[in-house]
Amino acid sequence: MKLDKKNLKDIEKNSLFKEIGSIADKLKIEAYIVGGYPRDLLLNNQNKQDIDFVVSDKVNDLSQILSKKLNTKVTIFKNFGTTHMMHENIELNFVEARKESYKDNSRNPDIKKATIKEDIDRRDFTINAISISLNKDNFGEILDIYNGQNDIKNKIIKTPLDPDKTFSDDPLRMLRAIRFANQLNFQIEAKTIASVKSNKNRIQIISQERITTEFNKILMCKNPSTGLNLLDQTGLLNIIFPELILLKGIDTKNNISHKDNFIHTLKVVDNINDIVNENNKNLLWLKWAALLHDIAKPKTKKFIENIGWTFYGHDVIGSRMIKKIFQKFKLPLNEKMKYVEKLVLLHLRPIALAKVEITDSAIRRLLFDAQDILEDLLILCTADITSKNEQKIKKYKQNYELVKKKLKEVEEKDKIRNWKPPINGNNIMKLLKLPQSKEIGYILNEIKEAILDGKIKNNKKEALELMYQKYEELKKS
Repeated sequence: MKLDKKNLKDIEKNSLFKEIGSIADKLKIEAYIVGGYPRDLLLNNQNKQDIDFVVSDKVNDLSQILSKKLNTKVTIFKNFGTTHMMHENIELNFVEARKESYKDNSRNPDIKKATIKEDIDRRDFTINAISISLNKDNFGEILDIYNGQNDIKNKIIKTPLDPDKTFSDDPLRMLRAIRFANQLNFQIEAKTIASVKSNKNRIQIISQERITTEFNKILMCKNPSTGLNLLDQTGLLNIIFPELILLKGIDTKNNISHKDNFIHTLKVVDNINDIVNENNKNLLWLKWAALLHDIAKPKTKKFIENIGWTFYGHDVIGSRMIKKIFQKFKLPLNEKMKYVEKLVLLHLRPIALAKVEITDSAIRRLLFDAQDILEDLLILCTADITSKNEQKIKKYKQNYELVKKKLKEVEEKDKIRNWKPPINGNNIMKLLKLPQSKEIGYILNEIKEAILDGKIKNNKKEALELMYQKYEELKKS
């Protein structure tokens, strides 16, 4: 069958597809668009940054001819029968039809040439096994051996072949099934989800980098809790992220219970999307901070008579856990990690301010400590409000608005954000004719504390006056 008129028109007006079809005809081979592009075309989702093609033969010849016509560089992977090139910021990936066989303890397949049909057999899910012909004689014709169009219509994720074979061949497909279900708001077929559960341990042969890529894509979904819950229900989460599993459960003592911190954490991660602009450059890392903000609660949980359940210090201990988690997930150990560490460390501060009468001193200290992550810190803290009590949520949000207003007022007056001391250590050594010593650090700290407490203004004149005062006190002590 052919594409409907609208989608066929979209394919026909794309000169790239016509060019590939023309080259394939001259080489006397078959060429198809396969994978995500046909799926997204049928879903009316046009935001595609990569396109996959399968050809029956001569993949290198077709790619080299095309690259010359497009005036772009082609990369050829001879061992895998694949090529890659960029065109107008879109990745073009070509593969020569192949079939693969795997050993139980390896992700490296034995590859043999195959027919187009055999290549489609090895696709991960039926919705990704739909192909569109580019040859002139049947341009725009859909090859849909496993009724992927029907599964798109019914919003179903399932494998073309037996799921045990599909997941055994490439265990990462178990994470991909969950990610697609999350992204597309589809359901995973019962037989397929059962296979994920029974094959979950095979995920351990997959490289951490590939696991992290899929995990990040789940986090970037509109409601990551859907994917995270599926990871939990299938047992995959306990293998790839056991620290999160420790958040689960509710303890009760003297008829006093605490909330389930796993459920709470997933809600906080979901809340981020409702608050933040999707173009926020830190969105992924803000979601990581949301995921990890209470990660130390299992370590700090304690019941205290007349107080109840406490998690004292989970902010500090949690921030110290970030580096190890980032190392495990092969995430960047740079400013992104420090950003998450800082958010986890400070996530209780605005909440505390929202509960009490706000002082200028507390506001100054928050401005000083948060610096350039202040806006994202407030987003995280707003997302952290997950009470079922609507009046409580309303009150917290009203208090947050007061905190935000006060932050703006104090910053305009005192200029604490991106703060630099009015005088530095070199100034002090020169004016007081002192060598480098611990006394210099003491005076600098006293000036900083006095500014943050509002005892002196954030200017050089008052800083110098305090410097001389503290110096005289040191000489007498």
